[in-house]
Amino acid sequence: MTEIVIGGQNGKQVKMALAMANRHGVISGATGSGKTVTLQILAEGFSKAGVPVFLADIKGDLSGIGHQGQLHEKITERVQKIGIEDFRFRANPAVFWDIFAKTGHPVHTTISDMGPLLLSNLLELNDTQTGVMYSCFKLADDDGLLLLDLKDLRALLLWMGENAKQLGMKYGNISAASIGAIQRRLLVLEEQGAEHFFAEPALELADFCKTDFSGKGIISILDATELSTRSPRLYATFLLWMLSELYETFPEVGDLERPRLVLFFDEAHLLFEQAPKALLDKIEQIVRLIRSKGIGVYFISQNALDIPPDILGQMGLKIQHALRAFTPKDRKALKSVAETFRINPQIDVETALQELKTGEALVSVLDKEGSPTPVERILIRPPESQIGPLSEQQRSLIISRSLFSGRYEQLIDRDRLMNYCSAGLNWRPTHRQQSRFKPGPDSLPGVKA
Repeated sequence: MTEIVIGGQNGKQVKMALAMANRHGVISGATGSGKTVTLQILAEGFSKAGVPVFLADIKGDLSGIGHQGQLHEKITERVQKIGIEDFRFRANPAVFWDIFAKTGHPVHTTISDMGPLLLSNLLELNDTQTGVMYSCFKLADDDGLLLLDLKDLRALLLWMGENAKQLGMKYGNISAASIGAIQRRLLVLEEQGAEHFFAEPALELADFCKTDFSGKGIISILDATELSTRSPRLYATFLLWMLSELYETFPEVGDLERPRLVLFFDEAHLLFEQAPKALLDKIEQIVRLIRSKGIGVYFISQNALDIPPDILGQMGLKIQHALRAFTPKDRKALKSVAETFRINPQIDVETALQELKTGEALVSVLDKEGSPTPVERILIRPPESQIGPLSEQQRSLIISRSLFSGRYEQLIDRDRLMNYCSAGLNWRPTHRQQSRFKPGPDSLPGVKA
């Protein structure tokens, strides 16, 4: 299998070459226009080709990808119009994840793994407070301390505030006001449920890159229904952290016949809203270079213009569902979106964007030489798996049979840095701390290495 059928019309099909799938893509359109089903059929296609998939399920209706679909006259009609000969209903290998551990395996990472840039953005810190956060991480790094969770971070910040004069010459000015502001932000973050995310055992991203016994790529589904409403900034930060970690840890492989992993990020505007320029620059760099790691990134949003221009320009696949133009601002956006496609003389893109029905889309793919093809108006193929969510019993059954069952559910409670900072006990790095950090020549005052 070298191509994925996206859809077609009157027997003419539009296909995406797997060799071009690491050139990224964008799926956009108004609410109810069919973006979710388009995401589903792409994920199915990758899985069938042996490519592991990670996707964020914002609305909770993608879990059906793990169960076979049901015969319906509209599906039969669409299959015939597109001319799909090998269509049959089937389930896909799926694993469910949930930061709150309610509807899937828990997802954890540590404060140290998150890093000061993403954490400062998550906490919405100003430049001065961000500088203090960097000092905190540098101090921990110098002394071989691993910040595991929010309690560890609060304890070290408290200790820094109490010893600000001693630390000032080496780490810069550490004001009580900045420490207090960060501590208040941490309390808000904890109220939003972040204590479930910052914990151990930390997620091994290699677990998102598995295939099943038949060679199909496993589809990892993050249930983000509660996360995206309860803490949208945490949702965005998690996705950016994952993207950054994959970029930093995966080896260079160049262009492959098919990707090693494909990521689908729904509600993509949340990743870029209010992000500082330093973070946007980092995201742009990662998106530009991560394709050489064999990873494809696909953004889903109501409007493609929600994605920064420098990042949108790197999207090889463009699938645009219907857009509504009720206001002058909407009409301006519609015109801008139309200009992103390569011209097809037979299609008036601006008019078509307003005429598209649910399940229809304007599509441009990359040809085998990597050039965008002229835009085509097509019907999106129907999924072979179930449209809509699984029942609670079906989901529970899949979770219980997962190869990761029991791996992340039991939290590891290490000796906490907060205990050493508050009690002045002798500190010895844990095995993980020894492997990730080299203790500096000078230990923390009052804490012996």
